[in-house]
Amino acid sequence: MTGQAPDFEAAIRLGAFAGVFVLLALWELLAPRRLALIGRARRWPGNLGVAIIDAVAVRLLFPAAAIGMALTAEARGWGLLNNLALPGWVNIALAVIALDLIIYAQHVLSHKVPLLWRLHRMHHSDLVLDATTGIRFHPVEILGSMLIKLAAVVALGAPALAVLIFEIMLNAASMFNHANIRLGTRLDRALRLVLVTPDMHLVHHSSIPRETDSNYGFCLPWWDRLFRTYRHRPEAGIEGMTIGLDSFRDPGELRLDRMLIQPLRPDSTR
Repeated sequence: MTGQAPDFEAAIRLGAFAGVFVLLALWELLAPRRLALIGRARRWPGNLGVAIIDAVAVRLLFPAAAIGMALTAEARGWGLLNNLALPGWVNIALAVIALDLIIYAQHVLSHKVPLLWRLHRMHHSDLVLDATTGIRFHPVEILGSMLIKLAAVVALGAPALAVLIFEIMLNAASMFNHANIRLGTRLDRALRLVLVTPDMHLVHHSSIPRETDSNYGFCLPWWDRLFRTYRHRPEAGIEGMTIGLDSFRDPGELRLDRMLIQPLRPDSTR
């Protein structure tokens, strides 16, 4: 049926999420990059709670999601790639790369536009980084991001398979580059050529605004270098840097209810 996502799409995404999350959670236990000053029992209920709210909200308001929109665009010949005679694998590769660039641009705007920052700063107010930080986003921001993604899918004419690959890649990469895991200097240096690594993205969660306004990439690391928003390491070093926002350092801010109403409250740091 046109515009209807395949029944197995949700199962594939959920399976990929669960597998990556369990792997990273175990890795964080066995080889943590930094000492976690606040335990999982204090942070995870809020982070996982808001992720569940996000997922339910997206399914209720956008039941066909981005894949359904891709199928509709393909059936009706909408979008750039649906009107170019390119091999299927080229369309998929171009769509995945373009979608990642659009997410990068959206992330930059989330820091530059005051209203968008109010929503996005909930993600930055986590006091410890781990895999759950990668799924800690305000529901209103998630719904706005989905609208941008739907528009991008239509404009690009992105194939449904490309959208599925990108959705899985984005979710997995977000958990990976927020994970508190030790890679080693050589592996980190090699991975930074093709993927945003935890040490690279950690700089973005610094409490220092000029460091927060860098390393915006989620999946591909190229955009930060291309647009000169790349910072190799924090000034205080990985172990010495402070994570989070100075306005929300009370551990009570990690509660789900405080997280949800945070956009309504002032932030003296920006």
